Amino acid sequence: MEFKHVSVLLEESLKALALNQVGIYVDGTLGGGGHAFQLLSRAKNATLIGIDRDADALYAAAKRLENFSDRVLLRRGNFCDVKKIVADCGFSEIDGAILDLGVSSYQLDNAERGFSYNHNARLDMRMDRSSALSAYEVVNQYSKEHLTKILRDYGEEKFAASIAGKIVQARKDKPVETTFELAELVKMGIPARARREGGHPAKRTFQAIRIEVNDELNILKNAVNDFFELLKPGGRLAVITFHSLEDRIVKTTFADFCRGCTCPPDFPICVCGNKPQGRLVFKKPVTAGTEELERNSRASCAKLRAIEKL
Repeated sequence: MEFKHVSVLLEESLKALALNQVGIYVDGTLGGGGHAFQLLSRAKNATLIGIDRDADALYAAAKRLENFSDRVLLRRGNFCDVKKIVADCGFSEIDGAILDLGVSSYQLDNAERGFSYNHNARLDMRMDRSSALSAYEVVNQYSKEHLTKILRDYGEEKFAASIAGKIVQARKDKPVETTFELAELVKMGIPARARREGGHPAKRTFQAIRIEVNDELNILKNAVNDFFELLKPGGRLAVITFHSLEDRIVKTTFADFCRGCTCPPDFPICVCGNKPQGRLVFKKPVTAGTEELERNSRASCAKLRAIEKL
């Protein structure tokens, strides 16, 4: 299957980076190379380090970026290892970075990857297909209590306990093996009236299990800190999130960088000496406009936040 992915908030994110024509940039979620291609096209002498866990994505990106091969360094890995990857590429600091935290259209639409409730396939959901933990193990080996916690915390699913109960009951007879089997169990665990509201009833459950399989939230805060630390003064980090849990982490982490003084409000003078380390590029997150939403409905949940290092 051809690797296809429509880059979300493309113009907005490149504008947020305020590109330096000779800068060093990192795309920590390279995907098919959509953001990277435009960045390299506009910053004529910039160097890009592209990182992705997915071997299929790296292969597709290498083909897409072949005309820039003298300015591109592709690395298979997790963006949480950005410090080591940048150092291994021979750099100690960068001019900017972008993180697009969405699942690619290729991963969702390629049935064999097991990400989507719209395609029947063996449960998988691994962004790195060499990883030991897949959705199959989560669904069939986690306790009811553990499943409930994941669905509630990562999927914000209010029927988490009921859905977990249906899964545990079903796997007593045979393992839950496919995406359609899981989606059907989710439907059984949600009251009929609630199933008719808010899109596909399995959306939150599949999101939660995907986050667990790929450890997405646990690595995000530390990774944002590491990316910010690598920035040169004046360098910028742009992050595109797709659900409230990710956005909350990015929002609070950016706020910490911008806060400065942490003294109690009733102190007459500052005694902590803390100074702001960054400034927000946008006061509020940037979202997709009408034209982009007409082209790509998956952009509806996207939020872009950006910060500049002082």
